[in-house]
Amino acid sequence: MSLRFTLRQLEYFVAVGEAGSIALASDKVNVSSPSISAAIGQLEDGQPLRGAGEFAAFAERILGAFSGIHFVVEDAFGAGDKVVARWSATMTHTGDHLGMPATGKQVRLTGISVVCVSEGKFVEGWDSWDQLGLMKQLGVYQPPEAALLKSA
Repeated sequence: MSLRFTLRQLEYFVAVGEAGSIALASDKVNVSSPSISAAIGQLEDGQPLRGAGEFAAFAERILGAFSGIHFVVEDAFGAGDKVVARWSATMTHTGDHLGMPATGKQVRLTGISVVCVSEGKFVEGWDSWDQLGLMKQLGVYQPPEAALLKSA
């Protein structure tokens, strides 16, 4: 595997997100891999996302909630069969697919993704992205009021 080839695959996901189309999971994720039971991502509630079907459903929710998606791969490097990308994305909250009404707010996300590639397809992956930051930007998270502790 070359880092250059894997970066092309990452660019494919970027293009899909920006186009708002979902022709994705099956041709870039090896669904017959025995290791596909390992998480290939993370759902909104932090639970592992497994398999191309769950990935497609997750992507449908994101594409149904946001428009004008623009990804930037800020940094990327690879070793062996893995590649890591630090990315950012901007988008506008225009749909209700996250279980809340559209706010019309533009948001910026950041995250890091690690993918394992075999025979030119993603077979495993791990994502970490700022979900709390997203909720704050949408105005749906209010931190609890800080209470000062009085000393005795």
